[in-house]
Amino acid sequence: MGRLASAYGQAITAHRQARQRLAAARRMLADQPPVAGDGSADLVARLARLGAALGTPSPGQTPLGTSFAPVRVGAAQTPDGEFPALAPLGGGHHLTVDVDARDARVGALLRAVVLRLLATAPPGSVRVWGIDTAALGATFAPLRPLVDAGVLAAPAITEAEVAAGLDAAERHARDARHAEPGRAELLLVVAASTLPPREFARLAALTHAGPAASVCVLVAGHPRQAPGEPPPPLGSTTWLRLDERWAYLGDPPGRPYSVDGTGLAAPVRLDGDPPAASVHALAEHLAAATRRQGALTFTDLLPPRRWAESAGPGLRTVIGRAGREQATVGFDDTTPHWLVGGRTGAGKTVFLIDVLYGLAARYPPAELQLYLLDFKEGVSFTDFVPTGRDPSWLPHARAVGIESDREYGVAVLRELRRELNRRAAALKRHGVTKLADLPRDNPVPRIVAVIDEFHVLLAGNDAVARESVDLLEELARKGRSYGVHLVLASQSTGGIEALYGRAEAIFGQFPLRVALPGGSGVLAATNDAAGALPIGSAVLNTAAGEVGADTVVRFPDAHADAAALATLRHELWQDRPAGSRPPAVFRGYEAAHVEDDPTFAGLRPGGRRPLALVGRTVDVDGTTALFTMDATPGRHLAVVGTAVTGADVLRAATLSLARQHTPGSARFLVVPLVAAADEAADETIAELTAAGHLVEQLDAAGLRERISSLTEPPADASAPPAGPSAPPDASAGPPAEVAASAVRRTYLVVFGVDAAGGALGRSDPGSFRSGYDDLRTLLRQAPGHGVHLLGWWRGLRRLSEDIGGTQNRDDVACLVALNVPGGELGLYLGMHQLSYTPRPGRALLVDRHDQRIRLIVPFLRPGHELDEEGQ
Repeated sequence: MGRLASAYGQAITAHRQARQRLAAARRMLADQPPVAGDGSADLVARLARLGAALGTPSPGQTPLGTSFAPVRVGAAQTPDGEFPALAPLGGGHHLTVDVDARDARVGALLRAVVLRLLATAPPGSVRVWGIDTAALGATFAPLRPLVDAGVLAAPAITEAEVAAGLDAAERHARDARHAEPGRAELLLVVAASTLPPREFARLAALTHAGPAASVCVLVAGHPRQAPGEPPPPLGSTTWLRLDERWAYLGDPPGRPYSVDGTGLAAPVRLDGDPPAASVHALAEHLAAATRRQGALTFTDLLPPRRWAESAGPGLRTVIGRAGREQATVGFDDTTPHWLVGGRTGAGKTVFLIDVLYGLAARYPPAELQLYLLDFKEGVSFTDFVPTGRDPSWLPHARAVGIESDREYGVAVLRELRRELNRRAAALKRHGVTKLADLPRDNPVPRIVAVIDEFHVLLAGNDAVARESVDLLEELARKGRSYGVHLVLASQSTGGIEALYGRAEAIFGQFPLRVALPGGSGVLAATNDAAGALPIGSAVLNTAAGEVGADTVVRFPDAHADAAALATLRHELWQDRPAGSRPPAVFRGYEAAHVEDDPTFAGLRPGGRRPLALVGRTVDVDGTTALFTMDATPGRHLAVVGTAVTGADVLRAATLSLARQHTPGSARFLVVPLVAAADEAADETIAELTAAGHLVEQLDAAGLRERISSLTEPPADASAPPAGPSAPPDASAGPPAEVAASAVRRTYLVVFGVDAAGGALGRSDPGSFRSGYDDLRTLLRQAPGHGVHLLGWWRGLRRLSEDIGGTQNRDDVACLVALNVPGGELGLYLGMHQLSYTPRPGRALLVDRHDQRIRLIVPFLRPGHELDEEGQ
């Protein structure tokens, strides 16, 4: 028994010694590199020279696109020395490590690979995007200088950012199949494969997309076999397996290192972090090269041939670059309308100018029309209209509002709705439902309507805002089918009272969102893609602002290349179709003069009914605002308001009537009663006299006497004239007699009727009639025998009292209201919902007989500009 116990103890001791010797042997072996085989020192030396040549190409010479680049990942160890360990990347080849970047060796490897690719590839030919959901971006922190230089994108650290990045990668892969050779390679670096299964499946699909997709994937922390349900397999991937000390490089797909699938028969010591100085130097070099290569000019947006494209399927234009690729946007069934946002100075006007000129260069005026509205105090669209300095204009422009009135904006929207109705009728005639289906032998042009600072149009909650919202909603809903496209640009889309409850119905029709710096409001609340944009760039989103459809583009400043811009404008203008007319232009700040009015220039004697011209209507065509002086009772003109513009309007109306009469066929009784109107009255008298008309100047007493006589028809007149008389017969007698007998109309022009109150208030001792009694009789009866009153009242209350109260307001059918409060004017007219805000350079023309109310720009005397108070 003792012998057995002794043998057992000896066996235990021997076992312990054997374990100690085995552990010591293992420690010794761990301190020595494993043997790679029977290779000789000469083979290792040759591999070292070849690997060095392949792994460190000259800068800018790394093959990309459909070819792979051999990239060094470390040094393979052998008893005879070491040589570079290379793995193919790019051209459909990918790399996967089974340990994630929280292992310092893996993080250093990923950073080294990124640096090598960027350092050896041509600037701009590699785009790098990282995912680091496990370490919140810490893996890429040492490469921050490259991010600041714009070479690397900021890494994705949230699920939303990962999804958006994968969306962009998939678009890159799809677009690459149709792009020209040389498209940039997209390098996706996943620092830890802690992705949701759906997102990892999308990542795996990119590895199977092939060389044409121009996408390369580096994944860290993805084991070949995982417990549970295995992850999707990766395609064309070289594997790196790590143990506690070494890395082992697997066989690259299609180019194996081994015959048995075991990979490189030598362990690899992974490369460490690149020096910080190298990172900074590379960042400076690449940033400078990117700026040189990425410089954008206005001419880069233009097509090689003008007007060579058809607008049938839609409109397309280049607006800039996304990376190295051209960024193209369009107006079609997918993106019929655009919403553009950006703070002041962010480049909204520059962006719109680029778009409009790009479209105008591609499509002829027969296929594209432009309606342009600017609601800010600027000159956004003056490039497209003739000016005193440059007579050229853009032949596509139909209506251009420069510093537009809100009422002018509504007028343009009404015109677009009328165009929708016309096109709807045309589609019904041809039995089709879309503009693109109409016969191409007579194309219907697509319309692009741009409204800059559209929030001004919708300001408040008045009648103008409400009608604008109704029209915008209708145009947004129907425009897609009828080829009418809207671009709404503003600093902000929030806080617009008129849109409460209707914003989604309207903006939901605007799938393309363009967010410039400070314009995140046009994107979804969860989308902050525009948060740190530099000036000259924008986020394009084709999914109504939702996360995952963003593309960052850069666009040039067209005004920085003024010579090219002017050359293009003149080329398009000179090639305009025969008979083209310049656009209708509304300059909100510009005064109107009757001498410049085309209607005034066309007035001749012999018309059917005299027309009194008082201003220019705030509408699409800027039509002349006028009033007909026929024989209907009440056909008189009252200009009301304290602004001295009233005297100018009275002068314009009088001179326009005078042009429609031959000298001697009409008589003008001019009554200047207020000092503020003396200059205008004197000019009126001088011009009438110079034209050969019969002119008589009266004072207040003379007015009182003449009104009484004007209430009765002339003794020799059996019927009122139908219109301005023909020239008198010279054989009828001496000139004075001819003139007296030829007078068929009399115009009583009173500058300051309210100043005649003392004279008109006196009663006749014999008849007991006051001057106001005669005035009211004249207003009712005198038009029947060719007598009309044109008067300026400085107060609406005095006008009402002079004509006998509001019940007699139809006795003065035409009213030009200047600086009269809207509430007071509505009360006088009996229109409690009247929306009118008086302001300098505007007036309201009311025709009581036709029940028409129009906002107008009243005529001023040449050289007489308004001051800040409209005086």
